[in-house]
Order: sequence, then structure tokens, then C-alpha cells
Amino acid sequence: MDLSIIIVNYNVKYFLEQCLCSVLKASKNIEAETFVVDNNSSDGSREYLESKFPEVIFKWGKENVGFAKANNSVLCEVKGSHVLFLNPDTILPEDCFEKCLAFFKLRENCGALGVKMIDGSGNFLKESKRALPSASASFYKMIGLSAIFPHSKIFSKYYAGELPEDKINAVDVLAGAFFMVNKKLIDKTGGFDENFFMYGEDIDLAYRIQKEGFKNYYFPDTSIVHFKGESTRKQSRFYIHHFYGAMHLFVRKHYNNSMHKYFIDTAIGISKSLGYIKLYLTRAFGRKTINNNGNRETLVIASQPYFNEMIQLIKYAADPVVIQGRIAINDDDKDTAEGMIDNIENIITKNRTSKIIFCEEPLSFKMMIGIMQQLKGKTGFLFHAKRSESIVGSDNKNEQGIFIAK
Repeated sequence: MDLSIIIVNYNVKYFLEQCLCSVLKASKNIEAETFVVDNNSSDGSREYLESKFPEVIFKWGKENVGFAKANNSVLCEVKGSHVLFLNPDTILPEDCFEKCLAFFKLRENCGALGVKMIDGSGNFLKESKRALPSASASFYKMIGLSAIFPHSKIFSKYYAGELPEDKINAVDVLAGAFFMVNKKLIDKTGGFDENFFMYGEDIDLAYRIQKEGFKNYYFPDTSIVHFKGESTRKQSRFYIHHFYGAMHLFVRKHYNNSMHKYFIDTAIGISKSLGYIKLYLTRAFGRKTINNNGNRETLVIASQPYFNEMIQLIKYAADPVVIQGRIAINDDDKDTAEGMIDNIENIITKNRTSKIIFCEEPLSFKMMIGIMQQLKGKTGFLFHAKRSESIVGSDNKNEQGIFIAK
């Protein structure tokens, strides 16, 4: 078998539904298997998903054992020559797996591979490629120099800012949201370190892969959507505690005898304190972020029959959604549309469109991702896979996203 996909779910059933639809389409031309390990979700994930996806192997846990342990729990069962650790709040293009597996064959020294990730607004996610944590990299990120000089080899080392986002490069760290690795190497390294409950396990595994003499590659020839903020909100005590705790754990494990340990630990401690201060100030004085999909002008990209189905689903939105009309994909379907997809930028500008709903088929996931990157900053995006019963989207990485479902 070519590939085993492992997805850990925790209370994000609608986002996982969209993810699985894209994963199964991307698996069409390869031999693959998909595992979903559920960390004791309380949102009805089992009742909602299990019957919808009979081709998926579900494992229903009775407690939340964390990201690392949940992934490791099925490694003894996988049959693929490669393993993909994938987040449930992602959407993949149809040719993603084929491109990634072909790259592994071209580079014998490739131990692990990550791809170009964009968020729910179409913006590039800098964590797609990173360096190992160091005192200087952490310090420059903490004081904001990495944001001021995003392409500096010195000040933006944390995000490997000197490396172009559209060029293949070997990097130190890949994101756990999409982490494809050779199965033989997983057997040798032992998978994720289960001492990491959440966060940091990707850094640790990437570092151990390099110590085995292999390289981690950032591979931007395929792009995925990673909504972020679904399992954990960044503006929360939970995130701050577990994220910075994971960083301290990594330092103790790998830099314990290094003269830099004190400086790195200090930088992490200061960053953690600033995180709590920022959280307090945001809650005390900041405006609340409202993820509201209602009362906004929305265009639907779909065929006419599909559009009629979507109207029925949109009626279940918590807040009213103002539908401006639809955008056609084929010439023979344009008579009742606002316009054609090849003129989409002018259409949304003319109509002052706030949201676009992507409907799969005949629109592919790859086309959706391409349009997002084309229109980023000009409108928001929502997604509906053909075999799903929900619509999802996310405009803010620090907050949970939008969903519409019956």
C-alpha cells in the first residue's frame, strides 16, 4: 500500500467531514487507507460520521489521550509504505498525495515532507516551514522583529523566512498538520514522543529524523487549506499552557547539556508570560471577535441544480445569509448566473461580495484552493463538499470557525 493517513479528531465533526471528502478524492489514484482516531469527542462525531464514510477506519477513544498518543495508537496497524499525520481541519487538492509520493521517490534522503499551507482566508501560513527553536530565533519572534523583517535569515529564522514560500527546500521543522513520513523511518524513530500531549511533537520528530541522517523537505508544489483554531483557540490559557510547556519539554530533552539551554528556556518563559498578559488585556479591553456568517452578501459557485440544493442547506444558518446569486463554471450554465468563474474577481468587486461558498463538483478542491490564493484579502470563503451535509469556513486562526448544518 502507498499511503496510510492518520487523522486525530476532537469535537470538529463538520470540518472533519469536509477533510475526509477531500482525502478520499486525493486517494483515488493510489493505494491508501484512512484512519480517524477520536479523542472522546462530545459533539456527536461518531453518530454523524461513521455511517457516512464506511471506507474510513474509525477508532473511538474513551478519553482524550492527546495528539501524539492518539496518532501512535494505530501505527502498528498501518500498511502504507508512507504515513501521513493530518489535521482534521484541512482540505486537500486532488493531486496532493500523488505529487508528494512522487517527490519521495525522487529524493532518497527525504525522511519527511510538508506542504505549503494557507489559512481559511487564503493567506500563507508561515509555520509551513520552520527552524529548530533557539534562543535568538525565539527572542526575535517574541519582540516582533520576525514580523518586521519576514524574509531575514537572522530575524525571521524561526519561520525560515529567508526561504521562498514557493520553492522546495530542506528545512528543520515541518508542521504536524500535514506531516508525511517514510514508514520505515517511523519504525526506526518510534513515532511521536507521547510525553508531548499537544504541540511540540512535530518539532521533536522532525529533529529525530534529521539525527537519523535524513532530511525534512518543505514541498510547495501542492497547497492545502489549514483552517486552524478549530481544536484549540490560540487566545486561551489552554493553548498558552500546553504550547510553551511543549517548548520547555523539547529543550530539556534535546538541549539539556547545552550551554544554550538557559537562554532558550528564558526566552520561552518570557514569551509565555507575554502570552498571558496579552490574553488578559484582550479579554479586559479588547473587542470580542465575532465569527458571523450572516447578514453578509454571499455568492455561491455551483451549477444551477446544485445551487438549488445549497439554498435549502443555507436556510439552517444561525444568522441569515444574504445570497446575491451564483457563479457559473461552464458556459452552458451561465444564463441564470451572475457571471462566469473566469471573471470572479470583477464580479465580487462589483457586488461587494463578503463571502463565497465553494461547491465541489464540477469545482474541484484544487480549483477552490487556487481561487482562495487569487482572492485573498478581497472576500471570505466557505466550503461544501459534494457528499457532505455541512458548510464550513474560518476567517480567524485564533477563533473557532463557521459551520452551517441541519
